[in-house]
Amino acid sequence: MALDGLDGLGSLGAFIREQRDQAQMSLRQLSKAADVSNPYLSQVERGLRKPSAEILSRIAQGLRISAESLYLQAGILDQRDGDSTVTTAIAADPTISERQRTTLLQIYAAFQAENAAQAERAAATTDHTDSTEPEKQKREDRP
Repeated sequence: MALDGLDGLGSLGAFIREQRDQAQMSLRQLSKAADVSNPYLSQVERGLRKPSAEILSRIAQGLRISAESLYLQAGILDQRDGDSTVTTAIAADPTISERQRTTLLQIYAAFQAENAAQAERAAATTDHTDSTEPEKQKREDRP
């Protein structure tokens, strides 16, 4: 899922700036903590650059927030409809890397999507069967 236009980039940059302000970090401090150049980080905050998932992960580590929150803001991940306990546990687990965390969340989302699609197909099959039953009954009643 890609960001379209400046609005998405601007809101991502504003979110990063807000998180940086809450952490009481200067742009230079975050730049150093995230191992991202100061000018590049400034451009991200102003909505002029679209950072990769790797850069977002580094920024998240520098801010000490979950990379998932930045991925959601950037549109890389969709908001999870599943059990928030699961996603929170994955996000909070200190024994796995950001890359592993992201992969687990993507797998979890894929399972959810697959199960939702199966449920929709089952419902459609049931609806189709229910709608054809009266027609079948009419044919059987004919002499």
